[in-house]
Amino acid sequence: MPSLKEIKGRIGSVKSTLKITSAMKLVASSKLRRAQQAVQSMLPYERQLHTILQDLMTDYAAKLDLGKIAPSEGMGGAFVSGRGEIRRVALVALSSNSSLCGGFNANAVRLALETIRSYESAGAAVTVFAVGRKMSEAMRRVGITPEEVPFGDGTLDFVKLSEKPDYAHASALAGALMEGFVSEGFDRVELVWNHFVSTASQKAVRETFLPFALDPASGESGSEEARQGLFIVEPTTAYQVSELLPKVLKLKIFTVLLDSSAAEHAARTIAMQTATDNGEDLLQELTLDYNKGRQQKITSEILDIVGGSLK
Repeated sequence: MPSLKEIKGRIGSVKSTLKITSAMKLVASSKLRRAQQAVQSMLPYERQLHTILQDLMTDYAAKLDLGKIAPSEGMGGAFVSGRGEIRRVALVALSSNSSLCGGFNANAVRLALETIRSYESAGAAVTVFAVGRKMSEAMRRVGITPEEVPFGDGTLDFVKLSEKPDYAHASALAGALMEGFVSEGFDRVELVWNHFVSTASQKAVRETFLPFALDPASGESGSEEARQGLFIVEPTTAYQVSELLPKVLKLKIFTVLLDSSAAEHAARTIAMQTATDNGEDLLQELTLDYNKGRQQKITSEILDIVGGSLK
């Protein structure tokens, strides 16, 4: 059994650690509230833009079928059309810049590496855009050099982008991905990040960014009016789609960054709460051991005194 001095030292160490984990939990919780508000404010806007784009393209297709209009350019074909053979893939993988957030980074890195291996086994070359210090370090450990994106007079700071998502930087990243896809530098662009489900749940997800799909999850194809080709669009549907589609794609990257940020703060809040709870349990056990040892020492001393007096 450890001495009372050793137990007392451990108790002091645990108390100091508890102060740190409690403070980190409060900071992460505060950041989580702001990140949640940012995501909740962005999602309705993104969904509405997505719905408008879906209705426009559905209305266009319906009018083509009815013979009301002739095919026109500018309907997003460069972003929507898939490639027959996937030879070059761009992967945008998101993580945090620091640890102490449970399995948040490990889950994202694992899914990113699985995605890379699946494409490489099929003979495709993968270019990685690593957003976040932990993702960049993980890629370099396996021999992958993350790609850089020109921005202003230098390059895009992916560490800063992970720490504090900004629309201007997100737009630059989305623009580089779209340019690479249109110029056929990439045949597909995929995203890997941790999706914020709830404070207690974050799920690593993988989603295709390009070629663009309207709404693969819901299976819907626009409103009833759009399916009947009843929309009146000025100046033209092609013009509206050509203006709206790049904005939707840029907004998608920004929303994913906000989503990953909220998931990170939620994961860190839970991790620090768990660490605090475990520390308090350990403190109780150490205090109990200390009190038992102290009582045993006092009892032993009393017995020595009593034994001496009997002599």
